[in-house]
Amino acid sequence: MSVTRQMDSKRINRFRNLALFSCALALLVVVLGAYVRLSDAGLGCPDWPGCYGHLLGVPESVQEILQANQAFPERAVEADKAWKEMLHRYVAGILGILIVFLAVMGLRNRKDPGQPVGLPVFLVFLVVFQSLLGMWTVTLLLKPVIVMLHLIGGFAVLSLLWWTYLATGTERMIYRQRLDPAVLPMLVIGLLLLIGQIVLGGWTSANYAALACTDFPTCQGQWWPPMDFREGFVFWRGLGTNYEFGVLDNPARTAIHLSHRYMAVVVAAYWAVLLAYLLVTSTATASLRIASVVTLLLLLIQLTLGVSNIVLHLPIAVAVLHNGGAALLLLSVVTLVYLAHSETRW
Repeated sequence: MSVTRQMDSKRINRFRNLALFSCALALLVVVLGAYVRLSDAGLGCPDWPGCYGHLLGVPESVQEILQANQAFPERAVEADKAWKEMLHRYVAGILGILIVFLAVMGLRNRKDPGQPVGLPVFLVFLVVFQSLLGMWTVTLLLKPVIVMLHLIGGFAVLSLLWWTYLATGTERMIYRQRLDPAVLPMLVIGLLLLIGQIVLGGWTSANYAALACTDFPTCQGQWWPPMDFREGFVFWRGLGTNYEFGVLDNPARTAIHLSHRYMAVVVAAYWAVLLAYLLVTSTATASLRIASVVTLLLLLIQLTLGVSNIVLHLPIAVAVLHNGGAALLLLSVVTLVYLAHSETRW
């Protein structure tokens, strides 16, 4: 191997390692965000990007708390909630810096074979928008559509970082037997269904509808309790309302909850059939079969966590794991799409 190719390989490996580390950090940000939201700390700091005027740390001394309460009389200081929110912001800030580094490295190494460029640059713009959503989450007082978009933005950053990692340094391969071309569209449909389910989960959480039904498989002792879908799916309401702990009545929250629950059945059934096919088809490679098994296990775990959230009345540990499980399931599906995309080509 020539010296030039060795240098190219080292640069690619450094980029790929940074992409993997950034992806792991993005997963941590998603999980921390879920913990902040579920522990009712989303407004632990009423301002942004600082916390009661503190860019570093939160008010803790008697004098600092007194000054903060005078400056923000609508939101008394709760130091434990403030630290949760600021920890989330700090980790997200570090992630943003790493993504900028990825973009710079991609541009500098753009002539190297297997070096992604467009995706790392796009991620910079996505992170900037995600930061704005984080600010609006606070300034618009947990407006559900903003909270949901912020959650989806976090999942998008995570998924694109994982795709960047998978695509870095890979070369065009020739497979002995080409994968059935119909598999890739089916996987993409499954990915879109999963994204839709995650969006519904974000809407359920943002509207505090997770406990609208506390029994399973029925809801409030019925298969079809009173529901208000029109009110439950109003995505934009007037400004100035504080949405902490939710503003919807029970029929609207029930409509949201059951939409998420029944959509889970549709998504699970679709993926169960598709994964079974991938495991038995003769055209799937070993890597695609392994990814299918991992996806099936994650799907089963995610369903178990979802049911546990209901019957155990949303313990925070299980709820946070449910969010993390959704992120891992999404990454496994993205992996399947990537592998199928690679194996469908000659």
